[in-house]
Amino acid sequence: MPVSFLRTLTCAAALLLSTAPLATAEGLAGAYLAGRAATYDSDFSASARYYTRALVRDPQNVTLMESLVYAQLALGDVKSALPVARRMWDEGVRSQVANIVMAGSFALEDDYAALLARDEEQFEISPLVDGLLDAWAHMGQGAVSLALETFDRVAEQEGLRFFAMYHKALALASVGDYEGAEALFSDNGGQLGRSSRRAAIARVQVLSQLGRNTQALEVLVDSFGAGFDPALTDLADKLAAGETVDFSIAANPRDGMSEVFYSLGQALSGEAANDYVLMYARMATVLNPAHVDAILLSAGLLDQIGRYDLSIAAYKQVPREHPDFHAAELGRAEALRRAANPQAAAEVLEQLARDFPDHGAVYVDLGDLKRQQEDYAGAVEAYDRALALSEAEAPNRWFLLYARGICHERLKMWDKAEADFRAALEIDPDQPQVLNYLGYSLVERQEKLDEALAMIERAVAARPDSGYIVDSLGWVLYRLGRYVDAVDHMERAVELMPVDPVVNDHLGDVYWAVGRKLEAEFQWKRALSFVKPDDADAEANPTRIRRKLEVGLDAVLAEEGAEPLKVANDGG
Repeated sequence: MPVSFLRTLTCAAALLLSTAPLATAEGLAGAYLAGRAATYDSDFSASARYYTRALVRDPQNVTLMESLVYAQLALGDVKSALPVARRMWDEGVRSQVANIVMAGSFALEDDYAALLARDEEQFEISPLVDGLLDAWAHMGQGAVSLALETFDRVAEQEGLRFFAMYHKALALASVGDYEGAEALFSDNGGQLGRSSRRAAIARVQVLSQLGRNTQALEVLVDSFGAGFDPALTDLADKLAAGETVDFSIAANPRDGMSEVFYSLGQALSGEAANDYVLMYARMATVLNPAHVDAILLSAGLLDQIGRYDLSIAAYKQVPREHPDFHAAELGRAEALRRAANPQAAAEVLEQLARDFPDHGAVYVDLGDLKRQQEDYAGAVEAYDRALALSEAEAPNRWFLLYARGICHERLKMWDKAEADFRAALEIDPDQPQVLNYLGYSLVERQEKLDEALAMIERAVAARPDSGYIVDSLGWVLYRLGRYVDAVDHMERAVELMPVDPVVNDHLGDVYWAVGRKLEAEFQWKRALSFVKPDDADAEANPTRIRRKLEVGLDAVLAEEGAEPLKVANDGG
């Protein structure tokens, strides 16, 4: 899709979600301001409630109407949004969100005549959506030739050809013209069939309907590689068994219209505001409640905007028997974790591990969750299982070794930790995260300092704007007694991470080592101000920082039995 088209829609999102000045009559301002605050927090239920109250007091206010319709659509409640959207239509109000709700309501009622009769200039959604909805409406009326002509007209618009041809292929397949659909999918070396996950699956279903399961399997492998998730594995198993797979991507015009909204939502995801994309994902789900990809898109968007309750509820809509149930449960676990409910997240993942014992992604997420909760022994067990299930050439294997190495290091099992870090570097020798962690750990252990310095220098070269990695370079130079060399790097690290207590503490130590004692005390005070009361990070130990402020770094090192700075400096 051309950048210009995405930019246009992104700008439309900003306009849609903005608000115009409102009258502040008694009783209106409070509800309106509360609605705006709820909208800012993406609390759609509260937004709908407050805007409804405000609209009662100012029933002709266009901004209130549009805000209410948007909140209800974001909740997936088209039935509640419809009366206000219809009033906006009747009054000739231009509103993209109202137009989406009205078009969706016509599709729900299979009222293809109403869809085709709407004034697309007055009630425009977007050139792509309007054109594709018209084509599917013609399909609904049985006017297949007219529908295909409409798809072709949409394809003539700049940047819209892939969308139009994808939907044209779906339309052909929906009426049993699988040969025609495959001709489009296979054109240009099968490029259309590789344009998205759903396009690839649609082509596989079409090939299976044509009795070409062997080719369908080849397309599946070509599109997704060998690492199938459970949904793709289920599809591959059916093909391998000679079963004819149903064509289900868009079996009827309403499903096709659902796919229109999903297609655009998926394309806009990551390009436009999540709140804006949510309109399309929600409408796709309303039109086709079995559209699991649309459900997952909605749930993911809700998670990203912090509406974890709605995200969790959306993930739970995926039926247990659906092949993508595991993906939904992984998403639900992540939403629970982000909602500060790690115990529930762990329960979801542990049950999922029992249901899908050979699916490595479950153990990866479980290991990550336990590591974040500082259950390092439990994390090691999960990573062990994930590594046992991963192939030697798996692209994420280095990360599994790295994550397990961190857990081993925290469990004070250094030999195992170092082995994991070095095994990760065998897979990806220039991985900056691993180079930094191993190098920094060696510095802290006062082992292999020259090798540690070389590792961290390589990490900085790869990530010069990473405060953590630049801090590591400054710190290894400090540990080597090269205090003057350390100053610039530590100052740069503080520029990159100005409120990090550890980095500020380190800069204070470096300043002290070069005789800039007033500046050292200033940095220690800054570090102390950034330490959270419940921060257990020993590197930013507030008691130690206060002691440095009382007696100086030299005295603290002496109390700890460490070598004094001048000895290290003389050796440097």
